[in-house]
Amino acid sequence: MNPPAVLFQSSLTSLELLNRGKVRDIYAIDDEHLLMVTTDRISAFDVILPDPIPGKGLVLTRVTKFWFDWSRPIIANHIAGLTLEQALPDAAERNQVQGRAMIVKRLRPLPVEAIVRGYLIGSGWKDYQHTGSVCGIPLPADMQLAERLPEAIYTPSTKAELGAHDENISYARTGELLGPDLAARVRDISLRLYNAAAAYALQRGIIIADTKFEFGVDAAGALYLIDEVLTPDSSRFWPAGQYRPGVSPPSFDKQFIRDYLETLAWDKTPPGPELPRDIIEKSSAKYREAERLLTQDSVAR
Repeated sequence: MNPPAVLFQSSLTSLELLNRGKVRDIYAIDDEHLLMVTTDRISAFDVILPDPIPGKGLVLTRVTKFWFDWSRPIIANHIAGLTLEQALPDAAERNQVQGRAMIVKRLRPLPVEAIVRGYLIGSGWKDYQHTGSVCGIPLPADMQLAERLPEAIYTPSTKAELGAHDENISYARTGELLGPDLAARVRDISLRLYNAAAAYALQRGIIIADTKFEFGVDAAGALYLIDEVLTPDSSRFWPAGQYRPGVSPPSFDKQFIRDYLETLAWDKTPPGPELPRDIIEKSSAKYREAERLLTQDSVAR
């Protein structure tokens, strides 16, 4: 029996559902483990759209696992040793989430999204046009849209509840939320991860314009990389061969869907509009192409 190619929402009855987010369904396995299921839901402007993107959850899971393996020399991650068979003895339930499930350690998520920007785009570009800075960080004058920054910058935000918008916060505020030592470690590891991953991806034809990382701590205070890592959902991926400053580049990520939605008379509040078949198919293809470029013929460090 093959796992379903499309999964908008999981329905596991043998485990307790703890949270259903924009993309992931989280279940309790025991006091030490969680089951994280990546569905094919897609959100834009913090609204879950009614149409799934076929295979998206499978791609995001494989890409995240790839980066988790790749980044182990930099930081530990929350992948646990428990098998899916141990977590879900029922074959039908296991088949429902096969290929899109990760069994992870129960950790305390930090209340900060660690955003790193390497290029001037999106909300950063809008901020720069008004202030000459991005999230309070001054930048050189006369920079162009999509231009590479002199160096990557760390611009953290709050982690909003479902349906709410994340808000940029200052680095000083992260020190208040996390404590100065942990805040500095999160910043430094985020920048290290981004710079190393961006160099790796560029060799394979992808520019990682920006990304977000999430972290958690265990009972002893040890820091772990959690959630998803450097996927087309958590990052802005551009084809390197089509990049030039001054122009918003085409993307491998869900910016493609955001750009389509911007052409509609939609106020960016629920319910989200239905997506045309060609937009769904092109988006699915973009996710698969990003995975192919990043992981084909690659060996984890």
